Amino acid sequence: MEYLEMVQNESQRIWPTAPRLERVCKTTVEVNGVTIPKGMTVGVPVFSIHRDPKIWDSPESFNPERFSTDNKESIDPYTFLPFGHGPRNCIGMRFALLIVKLAVVKLLRDFDLETCKETPIPLKMNMMY
Repeated sequence: MEYLEMVQNESQRIWPTAPRLERVCKTTVEVNGVTIPKGMTVGVPVFSIHRDPKIWDSPESFNPERFSTDNKESIDPYTFLPFGHGPRNCIGMRFALLIVKLAVVKLLRDFDLETCKETPIPLKMNMMY
């Protein structure tokens, strides 16, 4: 199950369910010389953060080992946000993670999966899938 969780985390890093989060500023703050007034909606670009080469080595590569027990501690929790973070993170996070694991186990247990001759190897993804 540990490797399945690593694959699940890496999949969510590359293709986050919510590619952008929004938060409303509770107080006026200044960030890097820019004043953000109270009440302003601020967008958090999760997709961009998850693919930032300053944060992730080879961000376009699928590498589940990023989330191994040895490496997980070095990941800043504010750079991996598939369900948001803090008191307003996704209420269904644990349920969603469990359902995905169950679906993967069911697929692998009950079906033989194979590519067809038209499938490009390596698989090339785009924003639609």
